Amino acid sequence: MNIFITGGCGFIGSHLCEYYLNKGHKVITVDNLSSGRLENIEALRKNASFSFVEADILEWPDLKETLKWADIIFHFAATVGMFNVVNDPISTLINNLMGCQRLLKNMTEIKSDAIVVIASSSSVYGDSQTFSSENDNLNIHRLSCSTSTYPISKLADEALAYAYIHRHQLNIILARIFNTIGPRQTDLYGMVVPRFIKQACSNEPITIFGDGTQTRSFCDVRDVIKAMDMLIHEPKALGQSINIGNSSEISINDLAQLVRSQANSHSLIQYLSYEEAYGEHFIDITQRCPDLSKLYHLTNFKHQWTLADTVGDLIARKKQLT
Repeated sequence: MNIFITGGCGFIGSHLCEYYLNKGHKVITVDNLSSGRLENIEALRKNASFSFVEADILEWPDLKETLKWADIIFHFAATVGMFNVVNDPISTLINNLMGCQRLLKNMTEIKSDAIVVIASSSSVYGDSQTFSSENDNLNIHRLSCSTSTYPISKLADEALAYAYIHRHQLNIILARIFNTIGPRQTDLYGMVVPRFIKQACSNEPITIFGDGTQTRSFCDVRDVIKAMDMLIHEPKALGQSINIGNSSEISINDLAQLVRSQANSHSLIQYLSYEEAYGEHFIDITQRCPDLSKLYHLTNFKHQWTLADTVGDLIARKKQLT
């Protein structure tokens, strides 16, 4: 198959590139390197079946020709990371919405029958107090919140996608991806697990934002990739929003203790207010955990990685580099 991936130098995007190359497919990726890193795909560039283009999806002139070539498309080009969103909320909204719009418009113009997986986000659920289901009413927190443009951009992407599905019969799967961790994830943009691991392996204070009672569920990127691959081979997944993640919850306090223990670290735990970490008008989500009933119903997906397994793997990789 011919696989086209936008944002392929990013964390999840680079794993998609690697996965499909290992399966013998041809892969083209485009990335403007605003947050993606060339080192994430360095080992792939020797593969004759792989092609990388440094360009912005909003302006890239070869988008339409590449869409004609593609059998499967993964749209992961986006502004991501809490620090990036807080620092530039305007670009977050514009980049995430207009990138999706240009992709779908061009697919319509060439009458593409490719399957496209659009990366949505668990953030569309807002501050859900239960396991988040695709059937839930969505509740974005107030617009004055400094991070509101990210969930709104992802919700707008979904609304746009459904409009193209109904009007132009595009083959779209909307992947509502929950907190994902694994190799190649950077700590630069506020991602909690690589930040904790970096601090623990250096015996520096592990910094928790807020009081640490907020809970998250973390899924290994290798499981996320496998789930998406299973969905593109299931016709009933087309035209649907589907949660992808892990339903095992952990508090951020317990996550810090897990990382410290597995790293054999002497790090102290340090608490920072949200104002200190992100500035004013920040609202955190107290709970984020997926209902995976739809994913399990559509596929035979089973998780291969526990949180402890992934944390142990990441710590071992980190220590090999130091």
